[in-house]
Amino acid sequence: MAEVGVSQTELVGSRGDSGRKLPQYIAALSATLGALAAGSMLGWSSPVVYKIVQPNSTDYNFPVTEAQGDWVSSLINLGAAAVCFPIGLIMDAIGRKKTMLFLVVPFTLGWLLITFATNVGMLMVGRFITGVAGGAFCVTAPAYTSEIAQDSIRGTLGSYFQLMITIGILFAYAVGSYTSVLAFNILCTIIPIIFGIIFFFMPESPNYLVVKGQNDAAREALIKLRGSGYDVDTELNGLKLKAEESRNNQVSFRSAITKKSALKAIFICYALMLFQQLSGINAVIFNSSAIFASAGASISSAISSIIIGVIQVVATFISSLVVDKLGRRILLLLSALVMCLCSTALGVFFFLQDQHGADSSIVQSMSWLPLLSLSLFIIAFSLGFGPIPWMMAGDLCMIDIKAFVGSTAGTLNWLLSFTVTSTFNSLNFAIGSGQVFWLFAGIMVIGFIFIFFIVPETKGKSIAEIQLMLGEEPQQRNVEINKK
Repeated sequence: MAEVGVSQTELVGSRGDSGRKLPQYIAALSATLGALAAGSMLGWSSPVVYKIVQPNSTDYNFPVTEAQGDWVSSLINLGAAAVCFPIGLIMDAIGRKKTMLFLVVPFTLGWLLITFATNVGMLMVGRFITGVAGGAFCVTAPAYTSEIAQDSIRGTLGSYFQLMITIGILFAYAVGSYTSVLAFNILCTIIPIIFGIIFFFMPESPNYLVVKGQNDAAREALIKLRGSGYDVDTELNGLKLKAEESRNNQVSFRSAITKKSALKAIFICYALMLFQQLSGINAVIFNSSAIFASAGASISSAISSIIIGVIQVVATFISSLVVDKLGRRILLLLSALVMCLCSTALGVFFFLQDQHGADSSIVQSMSWLPLLSLSLFIIAFSLGFGPIPWMMAGDLCMIDIKAFVGSTAGTLNWLLSFTVTSTFNSLNFAIGSGQVFWLFAGIMVIGFIFIFFIVPETKGKSIAEIQLMLGEEPQQRNVEINKK
């Protein structure tokens, strides 16, 4: 047992945060260029599917029905869900960097199939393959950025993933709406190639290299990430100590995954993914045109989508600036509270609209409400529930289960996304649009309570401190283990 009077910080060891930060920012931004490619994949269907399902469309040399267009839109979710679990095993076997560089191949292949499709089947296969590559990036990029970052900027770098996703979506909304489908597809094909060229020069995760016994390569990676003036040897020795302790105290994967701290981390990661997808974000996006119209805004659906995209990018960027100052918990709590209130307000508006008609005096007097609620909802989502669930596996999990938890949480996220998007219209028709928003508001109430009582604050804390917060018993010999 530790001696009385020894602080928790001393127990888990010093986490000196000197050293250069710029190389870490550059490496993280390079890694998240893959997220930019994934974002363009997600946003592609909004401008393109609308065009290609028109009876007089000439963008492809074959017709696309409405039903086929729905499948073209949603197949990326199934592709992403299919790859999330195996990609965790692959990145543990060959490394984070090699895995992400390898993903350039399916990403490029998928976009080439989409660009030069000669039938609907070829188009669907291309979308599925790009979904595979995009889903894989959603696991590998957050893991890589969490492992290269020092504790003081880990949250900021982790939020860059969601930021680049939103920039990619905005790119798709803006460029896809005002260029030909062919030109837009070619631009989307180029993005993963640019990522591969830039990321080729970035270092591998030092943690991964030490675990694999490549200590010289790990030292070089740390020098690239922290600068030559940083005390690399101290951090490297700490990583080597952790790797040695891990080898000397090897436990089965089943034992590692069933520890109290691991089970709580898994529960939190899965629950946050669940609340993210059931927050109502898809309902808000799907109703955006109706919301803009109800506010009396005579703008096209393309412009309304671009406005939403801009709001997402700005709010996510603000989140990246404050996540390591305010902390994860406060942003998640604020996000859940504001989204709950906004969903309630939207539910009231659409319920009254269904009951009294769009031209009724009571609905007209509230025409400002849906647009304000929409804007605040997207800001709140982008500040908290958009970026933070994706970084929590990197924050909460030890390196021996991080890939498994990140990949399975990603699978859950994509499956939920597919379920919500494919059933939303039916649910809307069955119980009414107002009631759907109230359902999402109720889910956010549960999410708020869950975060308040269960989710720990990980801001600026090492993984060893976080494990203590999750309920792991401190031991004299291994409290300084910091498997990250």
